[in-house]
Amino acid sequence: MTTLEIDDIVADFTEKNGGKCAPYLYEKFPKHCCTSLNDCVCHGIPKEEDVLEEGDILNVDVTTILDGYYADANRMFIIGKTTPEKEKLVNVTKECLDAGIAAVKPWGFINAIGDAIQTICDKHHYGVVRDLCGHGVGMKFHDEPEVCHYRQKKDGMLIVPGMVFTIEPMINMGTYKVFIDADDPYGWEVYTEDGKPSAQWEKTLLVTEDGVEIITE
Repeated sequence: MTTLEIDDIVADFTEKNGGKCAPYLYEKFPKHCCTSLNDCVCHGIPKEEDVLEEGDILNVDVTTILDGYYADANRMFIIGKTTPEKEKLVNVTKECLDAGIAAVKPWGFINAIGDAIQTICDKHHYGVVRDLCGHGVGMKFHDEPEVCHYRQKKDGMLIVPGMVFTIEPMINMGTYKVFIDADDPYGWEVYTEDGKPSAQWEKTLLVTEDGVEIITE
């Protein structure tokens, strides 16, 4: 199977269910979802030449517009059986997402999310990507607040009931440093600087009076 076939499935399913694929032609992005393979951190462009192989780890990132509202989510997939190192990276990154969500408290502060994620990554000597972040979402694709996934010196924005934002940690097996592929004519695809694998999980959540509600479960 190719990543382009995944894009076709996402486009078809979204249209049949009355939605629109937000990434399509957003700032010239050419496809309907992002498919980020192995050392591609995020914004991978689905391609006919990207054939999935045993041992690959793949992130599929989908943002849907329905009734004027945006919701953003992504998931990791292990193709067949992969190495213990890659499997651990995928699982620890999911643990990071869960810890970030657990850190969200009404009337708490936004940077508690990054602190919780960084604490887990430090234990495993993983790199937390700093050049990209989670974000507010709702009537727009990207909005306030900015949600950093690494530890900050300040508390950041106050979290209040009614906020809707994503948490989407990008965790690298090696360095946190990344680069945009110079051969990508659209300027979207982000890769790890050292070529080691990266994983990401994402959910959109609503802050309530007494906690959070996951709206992309």
